[in-house]
Amino acid sequence: MTAQTMNRIDQRFAELKAQGRRALIPYITAGDPAPEHTVGYLHALVEAGADIIELGVPFSDPMADGPVIQKACERALKHGVRLSHLFEMVREFRQTDATTPVVLMGYLNPMERLGLSAFAEQAAAAGVDGVLAVDMPPEEAEELGPLLKSHGLASIFLVAPTTSEERAATICAHGEGYLYYVSLKGVTGSATLNAADVADHLAPLRRMTDLPLCVGFGIRDGASAAEVGKVADGVIVGSALVGRIAENAERPEAVPAELKAVLGEMRQALDALSG
Repeated sequence: MTAQTMNRIDQRFAELKAQGRRALIPYITAGDPAPEHTVGYLHALVEAGADIIELGVPFSDPMADGPVIQKACERALKHGVRLSHLFEMVREFRQTDATTPVVLMGYLNPMERLGLSAFAEQAAAAGVDGVLAVDMPPEEAEELGPLLKSHGLASIFLVAPTTSEERAATICAHGEGYLYYVSLKGVTGSATLNAADVADHLAPLRRMTDLPLCVGFGIRDGASAAEVGKVADGVIVGSALVGRIAENAERPEAVPAELKAVLGEMRQALDALSG
């Protein structure tokens, strides 16, 4: 895919907008509970209604993540999962799915160890569509941002409830693909979200950007997905899925059905909003 080709993420959101539907964006950690299962899980997510997939890059110090995803990283790292393995997973996924966007979500350290230029080149060649480096603010994206753009990859950024309006404007100016709004103060998997509070925070962002606004942290079931779906362009779910993987780590063949159960309920709830 060249930089001139329409990114799969933009294409998917254009399709969803035309249909009046909300994006459902699941997250799982690559290599959890073992690397040979990840591609099968990705396909299961698509079958359950995923519009975009966030694939987590295992890291030893995932500071923005709660214990559920921290432990997922630990399980993956026990198998020595590296970026090269993620690229291979995406390549295998692309053999039978050429349309579902894949976003790599993780931290800068593994990308820097590989080399930012090599990372961008190899990610694009594998079929990745976007990158969300949790610990890379837009002010520090001078090197990675242009490299991603030159390979047709979207730079996706986080906005938190505590982000000032001035800083949010900077993030919106640099962001591509979609904006990831963190609905809660804290780490992934914590607390309970407040849809009215989310709506209050999304309103000024809509005045700053045309990017789709997607909300993560605290989406646990169909009800919470629907509440957020009323005010957002998409919902992102991670810990609820990774928790099911953890519960079935000793019988990984049972995981696809578990993922489909969680995600299927959310898909149904979101589609009911457009019905």
